[in-house]
Amino acid sequence: MDEQESVMNTKWTPSQLEAWDRTYSWHPFTHMRQYAATEPVIIQRGRGVRVQDVHGDWYYDGCSSIWLNIHGHAVPEIDQAIRNQLDRIAHATLLGQANVPATVLARRLIGVAPPGLRRVHLSDSGASAVEIAVKIAIQYWANLGRPDRKMIIGFHNNYHGDTLGAMAVAPNEIFHRPFLDLLPVNRRVSFPKCADRPLVRPDDRCDASLADELRHMLRREADRIAAVIVEPVEGAGGMVPAPPGFLRLLREVCDEHEVLLIVDEIATGFGHTGHMFACTPEDVTPDILCLGKGLTGGYLPVAATITTEQVFETFLGEVREGRTLYHGHSFAGNALGCAAALASMDLLDDLLPTLPGKINHLAAALKPLRGAPFIQEVRQRGFMIGIDLAADPHAGVQFDWTTLPGYIVAEHARRHGLLIRPIGTTVILMPAPAASNDELSEMVDRLVYAFDDAQDQLSALANEIMPS
Repeated sequence: MDEQESVMNTKWTPSQLEAWDRTYSWHPFTHMRQYAATEPVIIQRGRGVRVQDVHGDWYYDGCSSIWLNIHGHAVPEIDQAIRNQLDRIAHATLLGQANVPATVLARRLIGVAPPGLRRVHLSDSGASAVEIAVKIAIQYWANLGRPDRKMIIGFHNNYHGDTLGAMAVAPNEIFHRPFLDLLPVNRRVSFPKCADRPLVRPDDRCDASLADELRHMLRREADRIAAVIVEPVEGAGGMVPAPPGFLRLLREVCDEHEVLLIVDEIATGFGHTGHMFACTPEDVTPDILCLGKGLTGGYLPVAATITTEQVFETFLGEVREGRTLYHGHSFAGNALGCAAALASMDLLDDLLPTLPGKINHLAAALKPLRGAPFIQEVRQRGFMIGIDLAADPHAGVQFDWTTLPGYIVAEHARRHGLLIRPIGTTVILMPAPAASNDELSEMVDRLVYAFDDAQDQLSALANEIMPS
């Protein structure tokens, strides 16, 4: 199709779609009153790392469609894999039976997962993958005759999803306020911060003191704890990476106290940190690994919860013993999604070796933002970048997140042809790993222009906090 072709050539006009969007849509994680006051971006097609709206305007997809996209949009190999599968069957349940692409995908995932992981439970979203992991961890101990071990230790500012079980291990006062009294009580400990580094180096070692708080809690309550769950990089917490070596240290601490380790790699998996998984450079095998988002290259909703054989075997037994995991999703192992995932993983074989150079290029491109007005910190782990805003970075005076300073920058970025999705006072940039160096530079340049254009509005917000 011609790049200038727009939705005007169909029976719906852009103005109709915008009116319907404002009138009928309820967008996730969106302040709807503020949204309705702006001109919506309605995407009609994508190509590479750019997307086109219904007016025919093109934008760089600076958030990888919320951390999903790996290879770009309209990837011929993935498109064809879905078409081929569609000629066979679109979906067949996994409840009590199997389908071909889901079976092949399970084997393929075990081939790339950390050594020792052997069983794949497929679902349809990252939150579902976490929900399954939490239920597996708790029922694992119940099946071993220890039903008292049902507490999950998480980390402050880690975020694992919005279903009840996922909320329970990462309750957030802003996102989950009406539901907090419905959630079981779990413990949380501090998430360690680290100096900004463009790459994780496998020879780095995290200081053991970073896990002291967790050790103390495990010593006190190990007989009540089923598992520890962690994000290697805090996603919704602002793209905050754990120090190199921290996952390895967690593995050791969990082993010391015979507690399961769940690693949530829904946002970090499939190249976003520069490796297949964040576990990869640290040679860490969790007991349970959660995957989603980039599993299909960002095409279709498929997620996976992968366990060791040791965990799986505790669920085997006679029906009357009640060991079965009674959890499933109607669209689990969707054939079209699994076909997309297999095609995406084929492409990853060639993409992964190119990532270190791209990550270094991206780090160099970000330098103009370090120390710029209202920027407190620029963090990067692979393609995951968080830029904290502050009213006065030197004095540590913070913006009130309800004033949405990140959205001011995002609106200016949109005018420069870059779509990003901020989180409160943190601006997030997360390009697709397949982006070229030139495309990465172009995205950062447009973000720099956006910060320049936002200066007056950010100054006005700062003056409300610190009147002269």
